Amino acid sequence: MPILAVSDLTVQQGGIIILDKVSWKVARREHWVILGANGSGKTSLLSALTGYLTPSAGRIELLSKTYGASDWRELRKRVGLVSSAVRQMIPDAEPALETIVSGKFAMITFWGEMTTADRRRGRRVLRQIECGALADRPWLFLSQGERQRLLIGRALMAGPPLLILDEPCAGLDPAAREHFLQFLQRLGCGHNPPTLVLVTHHVEEIMPVFTHALVLRQGRVVACGPIKAVLTSTVLSQAFQAPIRLQRRNARYTLKLLQKTSALM
Repeated sequence: MPILAVSDLTVQQGGIIILDKVSWKVARREHWVILGANGSGKTSLLSALTGYLTPSAGRIELLSKTYGASDWRELRKRVGLVSSAVRQMIPDAEPALETIVSGKFAMITFWGEMTTADRRRGRRVLRQIECGALADRPWLFLSQGERQRLLIGRALMAGPPLLILDEPCAGLDPAAREHFLQFLQRLGCGHNPPTLVLVTHHVEEIMPVFTHALVLRQGRVVACGPIKAVLTSTVLSQAFQAPIRLQRRNARYTLKLLQKTSALM
């Protein structure tokens, strides 16, 4: 069974179609990128998948459960989500270990007694995200890159089969971004990793570990499938409505705008 299956998903609000018959299937051991310009429907798709945006039509199956026939509030606990919304809610004084352990209970701000087993598991996760020395460091004194790793660790604490990363490099400087991307590469290639879904509009953030891509434009699917077939100059020119040349070198991507065309932009 696929880990995620979306069929003809449509979301309409106030007479405006936000997602238009989106179909997408994610199998285990695949790592996906969702790519598109601002306003293409990326965030709306994530909101529908996690139950925060109600579909107008279509079908969503997540971990063999069907939206509308299962308790999505419980199901979303099995989906790790790293987003700026979560990052902004972490208390400044919270130590890194507590941030990690809070992920087991899907809570913001850890409260209650931390069991020995939870503490042990939390420290293992800290080592997994390469932050073993930060257990006692408060959130306020962590770098942006360290915070992003902790949010991934927080999501991993519950052992989710699916980990969604919603523009995780936003706010990182170039060096921190590259360090974080290299960490993602190691995470995705590690032992029994969760299925990764990276949401971005920067092709430079697509690491070799990602195997498939979904490209959106104005709520519709432009292309979907194996990354080498989907990521082409033609597809991205259509998605971003600009003449683009995509280049791939050493398994990393860059793009170049061929000319400025205000009519297309």
